[in-house]
Amino acid sequence: NIIYNYFLFLGDLMKHLISIRDIGKDEILNILNESEKMENLLKSKKPINILEGKILATLFYEPSTRTRLSFETAMKRLGGNVIGFTDIKNTSVAKGESLMDTIRVISGYTDIIVIRHPSEGASRLASEYSDVPVINAGDGSNQHPTQTLLDLYTIKREIGKIDGIKIAFIGDLKYGRTVHSLCYALSLFDDVEIVFISPEELKIPKEIIEDLKKKGNVKFSEKCHIDLTDVDVAYMTRIQKERFPDLNEYQKVKGIYKLTKEHICDKNLIVMHPLPRVDEVDSNVDELPQAKYFEQSFYGVPVRMAILKMLLENE
Repeated sequence: NIIYNYFLFLGDLMKHLISIRDIGKDEILNILNESEKMENLLKSKKPINILEGKILATLFYEPSTRTRLSFETAMKRLGGNVIGFTDIKNTSVAKGESLMDTIRVISGYTDIIVIRHPSEGASRLASEYSDVPVINAGDGSNQHPTQTLLDLYTIKREIGKIDGIKIAFIGDLKYGRTVHSLCYALSLFDDVEIVFISPEELKIPKEIIEDLKKKGNVKFSEKCHIDLTDVDVAYMTRIQKERFPDLNEYQKVKGIYKLTKEHICDKNLIVMHPLPRVDEVDSNVDELPQAKYFEQSFYGVPVRMAILKMLLENE
């Protein structure tokens, strides 16, 4: 009975992907392994019909380029189809339709839903009203689990391991949902060290620090200047103007950090960025072998292929 309940529990966990906190290290490693298989399939250039006849709905209440297009690419690479919207002005949301009603309707049309929404908790709410799997593609400054998984895949793919790495997060650590999710995921691995580099106004939230303290297996420190000593990963983030309730506060910190060749040219590390970037990574960094943010963006396709496949197989 214990074994049966364990696997039933795993199945329930993978019905939706709302938060990286919903899955454990073993599930993460399974997704990363499946992602590698998907990448190899992509490289083979052979037709893939794993999800032929399945339909993905992309519901984007906020702007997106990489996340939306990589999900659509992933579904189409697997042989499936895509419907959805990117502008709520052209939908019944503009007429006042509730999120719950939209989800009830769309889940009747499709096999799986990807949603991005400005409100924290919107994806969790959507999952409670959906008859099909729901994937959180970002809810406010809260969670972005598929970005976390592609970040972990990038680290594993480019460095060869996740255990034992030292990573520096630089920039907007207060509103950066990619950082919040990735911190939690890294805490599941062994001997990880994190350096938080931000201005005082954009420090990592206290609850994440407390979470890391409770976990007890991650070393961390906080700094206000760029220091990449012995770092394996420099993870840059954009100062997110759209997240600031007060634009005067944004003006104080915009452009505060800029990663240049001089910071990294003599270091054995990789530079990551969830993109889009504004001015926080100098374009002259692009030509360096350490720059991996465009590879990171590409890895979003095989990782999201793996997630779509695993969720729909679990239906």
